[in-house]
Amino acid sequence: MNKELDKKLERMRSLVEEVLFHNRNYYELDNPTISDAEYDKLYYELVDLEKETGVVLPNSPTQRVGGDVLDKFVKKHHAVRLYSMDKVRSEKQLFDFFDDMKKFVKNPTFAVEYKFDGLTNVTEYIGGKFISATTRGNGEIGEDVTEQVKTIRSVPLEIPFKGHLILQGEGMMTNKSFKKYNKTAAEPLKNPRNGVAGAIRNLDPKETARRNLDYFCYAILLSEGKKFATQEEMHRFLIDNGFQTGDFFKVVSSKDEAMEIIHQIDKVKNNLDVMIDGVVIKLNEVAPREEIGYTNKFPKWAVAYKFEAEEVSTMLKDVVWQVGRSGKVSPTAILEPVELAGACIKRATLNNIEDIKKKKVEINSRVFIRRSNEVIPEVLGLAERYENSTPINEPIYCPCCHEKLEKRGPLVFCTNHDGCKEQVVARLTHFCSREAFNIEGLSEKTIIQFYDTFSLRHYSDLYHLTKEELVNLEKFADKKAENTIKSLERSKHIELFRFIFALGISEVGIKTAKDLAKTYKTFEKFSTASKESLSAIEDVGEVIAQNIVDFFADENNLKEIERLFSVGVQIKDEQGAKTNKLEGLTFVLTGTLPNYSRGDMTKLIEENGGKTASSVSKNTSYVLAGQEAGSKLDKAKSLGVKIISEDDILKMLE
Repeated sequence: MNKELDKKLERMRSLVEEVLFHNRNYYELDNPTISDAEYDKLYYELVDLEKETGVVLPNSPTQRVGGDVLDKFVKKHHAVRLYSMDKVRSEKQLFDFFDDMKKFVKNPTFAVEYKFDGLTNVTEYIGGKFISATTRGNGEIGEDVTEQVKTIRSVPLEIPFKGHLILQGEGMMTNKSFKKYNKTAAEPLKNPRNGVAGAIRNLDPKETARRNLDYFCYAILLSEGKKFATQEEMHRFLIDNGFQTGDFFKVVSSKDEAMEIIHQIDKVKNNLDVMIDGVVIKLNEVAPREEIGYTNKFPKWAVAYKFEAEEVSTMLKDVVWQVGRSGKVSPTAILEPVELAGACIKRATLNNIEDIKKKKVEINSRVFIRRSNEVIPEVLGLAERYENSTPINEPIYCPCCHEKLEKRGPLVFCTNHDGCKEQVVARLTHFCSREAFNIEGLSEKTIIQFYDTFSLRHYSDLYHLTKEELVNLEKFADKKAENTIKSLERSKHIELFRFIFALGISEVGIKTAKDLAKTYKTFEKFSTASKESLSAIEDVGEVIAQNIVDFFADENNLKEIERLFSVGVQIKDEQGAKTNKLEGLTFVLTGTLPNYSRGDMTKLIEENGGKTASSVSKNTSYVLAGQEAGSKLDKAKSLGVKIISEDDILKMLE
């Protein structure tokens, strides 16, 4: 038995050392080398061992709040001690918390708020004027960051309340600010949390200002002459005094209500402009809190429910370079398989060689990866390099056809337009896709067959195929061959936006293609439009405008278009809206509609002056929901966007 205890104590000592090492990296150096999920795994293994053994080592990080105070800042004692937040790791633990609160309050209610993933700050006001800001530090002593926090525009410098006021909130870098900063940064940030920590704990307030931070308030630590009965009253007070609170606050009376809200937020969290990693549930009633009390580290009347991690670290084993339809050769990271957001991840996106250099990632290095909205994971940056880590080299020759590549800024291109199999197949597959020429039955595998058997190189080559040729191919019976030829013939009459999309112009998606068609009405006007004219269109901008101009300056592309016209392709000019009944309204479609496909409903909305969008925001007028509506419906409910049915929109058009 003693041997078993000794083994557990040895593991605890190892965990204490490891967690303290990562605490220093995270809190003091702002340079984490593992993800939050991996940190939590170590931390809670230590917590569980402490419960099992009844032993808490003297230097255990489970007994401390935050990290040490940095010497480079002036130290400041907090007037009110700060606590961390206990985390629940399952529905059962959350339900146990609800049951515990009923021992103190007969019919308790609970406030549900976002758990922000930023840097905790305490702000102080006297006589209605901002006087100081301090980091959490170790909960008793923090760093004076007054000058840095002064640069945050969402921190009011003067408020209506004139008593002594001390607030707790989170310094945040929104996703929008994060992306904007990284576009021009010499060294890109790993994530918004890392960005805000480095900005506030920076001796130069100008650098803080450059990162365009925000501040979201969630706790009142001291309010001279003002008492609050509930968390809800505190929340209203914060808003009335000009503080941001994160646009989400709910009061519930049951654990089932809380769990339903948690599931809703989990579905829409990736559409938010701020990073959250869970929700905080607090006893709404303030009076019983003192009786319920605190542990050495946590308030007992509040818990945090953390979501499943979407960021982890793993080993980058290799990088492969692949050719796209434009000839651009892009890198993909090959990873040591790792579980992330319910999937086994083996590959992740890297943008180009400059992106690789900025992120400092190497082969055989540990890297951070993130996955959200079910999309391909992205490599965020270096976690740790090793003695056997080696730099990633940009290719000189095409990985498909072995032609020498052409360097254009940070990108490399294969210029073997008609002879590089990967890019030809990618172009033809895109051309045949549903939202482009919509040619049935022509998958990537079939296109490869056509490339190899018939030497297909151009879009127009498809229209020279005959039924007699197709029936000789593998898996092409008489009926399939006949249907393919009929589908090719039908596709010759095509709407302008589909034709624009089918051309495969870099960064011109289906929505942009529709906007271009609506603006120019005819292909001739679109193909001769100037960069200035194009960039003036909403959501087009200078980069896409230049891509379009460059596309029509390329002789290969002009010849390809001319060949299409010569085989009988005819473009239907854009007719414009039939009515203006939906003018000024933006709709988001979700789920399966009873009588219309999404494409037909989108067309109906646009024909009557309305717009459609792919994601729900405050600017959405209506969410049109059908059966099996997903996270967009949840987001609409959380934002208070009106939800309508197919019948509702048809009534609007009567």
